Amino acid sequence: MAATARTYRGTPRNLAMLAGRLRRGGLVAVPTETVYGLAGDATSRSACLRIFAAKGRPASDPLIVHIAALRDLARVAVPNAAASRLARMFWPGPLTIVLPKTGLVPDEATANLPSVAVRMPAHPLFRRLIRLSGVPLAAPSANAFGYVSPTTAAHVQRGLGRGVRHILDGGPSSIGLESTIVDLRDPGRPAILRPGAITRREIARALGTSVARPRRPAARVAPGQMARHYSPRTPVVLHGRLTLRAAARGRGDAWLFLSRPPGARAANVFWLDSGGDLRRAARRLFAALRELDDAGFRRIHVERPAGPGIAEALRDRLARAAAR
Repeated sequence: MAATARTYRGTPRNLAMLAGRLRRGGLVAVPTETVYGLAGDATSRSACLRIFAAKGRPASDPLIVHIAALRDLARVAVPNAAASRLARMFWPGPLTIVLPKTGLVPDEATANLPSVAVRMPAHPLFRRLIRLSGVPLAAPSANAFGYVSPTTAAHVQRGLGRGVRHILDGGPSSIGLESTIVDLRDPGRPAILRPGAITRREIARALGTSVARPRRPAARVAPGQMARHYSPRTPVVLHGRLTLRAAARGRGDAWLFLSRPPGARAANVFWLDSGGDLRRAARRLFAALRELDDAGFRRIHVERPAGPGIAEALRDRLARAAAR
């Protein structure tokens, strides 16, 4: 029987030890500003296969490759002027760029596609670990495939358990939603594949051109594009607006508001942020879904945000969580 995962603080000694594990083909759960990831050597076929096995992830779902410095982009991908511009503006940060790949990245990491999704994370512990490892690291979310993404080390411990032996604890994720993914294989036709904290409007302004809305290409060139994903076991029902009257009628269900409704006292009423700030709501979303999933409710009713920006990313995650 495999050993239970151990959690490590980000001390120099621990980071050096974990980097050695990664160089030898092992896996380490890592903190990022978006969600926690399950990292392995992105240049190693066997390490990439271990990631898929630990998560129960289908081989058709490509991994994101993480680098520590802008100069490393050309090691794993073939950049163009548009990609270089976005990287200079938004890296390190929650932006993933899809580009043609180099021979350094094995087909096992990219679902046999000629492209690769690349990101430079902002979390200092993860970037330090990449540098110490000396290799780019593939790191999908550190959870069983399809379940709600983890935003704390404790989520990883409870979710993957014996599927991973080493967890680097970097505190709660500061953003709480996976990275924005932009497809720049054809720089003349940029497109968002997955919305995130960096918005379509920000990317369009940086590139000086229009950017297509999220789309589902025939070939899945990046993660997070399955119709059902980020899903708790408890059924999720989406609403344009929730009311306390509806919550009073459905006491066996959980009711998750964007902001705290005036006069809320019922034990089945919850909210993502007391003032309804959508970035704070995004940071809280996955943790709230996990808590409600464990609470024994029949259904989880969630208020869906309106508008552009981070609301688009929230709607994307909620639609996939609610899909059947």
